[in-house]
Amino acid sequence: MRIEKVVFPAAGMGTRFLPATKAQPKEMLPLIDKPIIQYGVEEALKSGIENIIIVTGRGKNAIEDHFDVSFELERFLEEKGKMRELQEIRNISDLVNVAYIRQKEPMGLGHAVLVAKNLVGDEPFAVLLADDIIESKVPCLKQLILTHRKYGCSVIAVERVERKRTRDYGIIDCGKIGDGAYEIKDLVEKPSPSEAPSTLAIIGRYILTPAIFRNLENTALDKRGELQLTNGLRRLLKEERIIALEFEGRRYDAGNKLEYLKATVELALNRKDLAKDFWRYLRSLALRK
Repeated sequence: MRIEKVVFPAAGMGTRFLPATKAQPKEMLPLIDKPIIQYGVEEALKSGIENIIIVTGRGKNAIEDHFDVSFELERFLEEKGKMRELQEIRNISDLVNVAYIRQKEPMGLGHAVLVAKNLVGDEPFAVLLADDIIESKVPCLKQLILTHRKYGCSVIAVERVERKRTRDYGIIDCGKIGDGAYEIKDLVEKPSPSEAPSTLAIIGRYILTPAIFRNLENTALDKRGELQLTNGLRRLLKEERIIALEFEGRRYDAGNKLEYLKATVELALNRKDLAKDFWRYLRSLALRK
């Protein structure tokens, strides 16, 4: 089946970026001149998905405003003759069809996905975590969609990490079945390096069958009172196969301060309007040292 909907969980508190996120959603932090979440929305669009479901929480109204029409701003830009900026603003609201649903309290990624059940319906769908910015020739989400078409089951994106960092991720136990594709045998949430079954870490891109909802509903909350998507996937694995795809591309964890800075620098160097002058500036910093 064609993947027509993508869920963006965006109800987290963003505590790692306080105080910047005290009064604005972390998803609206800018990377150069676009908020983090817009990179994910554009990736979905390039992957052929136009229906966006954003799971929000308290204090997330700025996300809705960003993807909505802004008549006052458009009129101001038109009156000032700033047509390029006007078109760019209009493109944001014209990009996709966006629906919003509220997660009343942050109860984990699995709960955020479950909240979207009625909007998704009985069809395969995508999940995209906006914190993971992925630069690639073929959009990461499209790579997963193509793998889903090939195998006809749920597909999750994975990336190799240093063994000492396995405790920061969900890790898969698997066997290789093709170019970058792995048959998942088990999933372990944040194992210690000595107990990790591999160094393939689950990244914020998923194609899921609707059976995930039933399995999430029957998954117990963890010790923190959260419903973990990894635990729901473990239940799903008992009745359906799940494939992992080691995607091609460069990932930046924009939820991490250092990675956020790296993303800002490298994305700027990929911009034709910024690269030359910005590179000259960076070289001048190196010379000063």
